[in-house]
Amino acid sequence: MLGHLSFGVADLARAMAFYDAVLAELGQVRVWDGPEAAGYGPAGGNDKLALFLQSGPVTPPGPGFHLALVAPSREAVDRFHAAALRTGGTDLGGPGLRPHYGPSYYAAFVLDPDGHKLEAVCQ
Repeated sequence: MLGHLSFGVADLARAMAFYDAVLAELGQVRVWDGPEAAGYGPAGGNDKLALFLQSGPVTPPGPGFHLALVAPSREAVDRFHAAALRTGGTDLGGPGLRPHYGPSYYAAFVLDPDGHKLEAVCQ
């Protein structure tokens, strides 16, 4: 349904280091970049997530919004979470089953360095 999603970031180099690390664990790569933006998606494909440098304060969406990223395995969810914490992310819920979402729903939640809420999920 979605073509792509864009986030504003305060420090593009910091954001690229974070997203390079966490998205690699989910099989995604930086597919383009420039002095004020970068895009991520499948190797050789179009971007599904774009980051744009903001000149003013970055204000992530409020409660109720998060970006859920598909993980190919539970181990990838684990690696995503570890990579996020290594590269400036904040833990919002470590890897594990979330039976209230479904019997096989395995996920981890983090904030990126700009405060965007992310989830990696394997079902």
